[in-house]
Amino acid sequence: MFFDASTRDHGLPHDPFKAIVSPRPIGWIGTRGRDDSRNLSPYSFFNAVSDKPKIVMFSAARGNDSPRNAEETGVFTSSFVSHSLLKQMNTSSTSVPYGVDEFALAGLKHEQGRMVDAPYVAGAFAVLECRTIKVVRPVGLDGQDADAIVVFGQVVGIHIDESVIRDGRFDPAIARPIGRMGYMDYTEASEVFEMMRPPRP
Repeated sequence: MFFDASTRDHGLPHDPFKAIVSPRPIGWIGTRGRDDSRNLSPYSFFNAVSDKPKIVMFSAARGNDSPRNAEETGVFTSSFVSHSLLKQMNTSSTSVPYGVDEFALAGLKHEQGRMVDAPYVAGAFAVLECRTIKVVRPVGLDGQDADAIVVFGQVVGIHIDESVIRDGRFDPAIARPIGRMGYMDYTEASEVFEMMRPPRP
């Protein structure tokens, strides 16, 4: 089959786009509002985009609190979503008014970043502390604003729970990361195989 992505004339019960772009890691973004309120929300439009320097991005629908806070305060955190925190992550995705503390809503304890003034999930196997370096409001080919705001942050601090370190590596078989597969589907990436790159000619 083929369809025009702009018209979404695919004839399927649900748009397959996000299921095709999968699995997607989940950025569990922690921010603090200018009113000092805590915010925690998961975003599956999240990824690393650079290693030198270490840069991550997350994208959220316009009007969401996380990009607003990250832009206004200049900082955010991303907590690692493991299978052990799956239910809490899902609860924190609830749409609530600005200022409602999703940490409390999900029954999570929070810790304060060491290098940034933003909270993160206590007990997460890994946490990235980030400083906002750019906020992008994409525009489509038709010149209309996309329903998304993209936040780029440089990682300035990394927390790792030593229980998920094995043979000197962060081991996903222990950490059991959760990824989004599209629709309401998720995956657990705990089965790992190693494959070396071909040698350069």
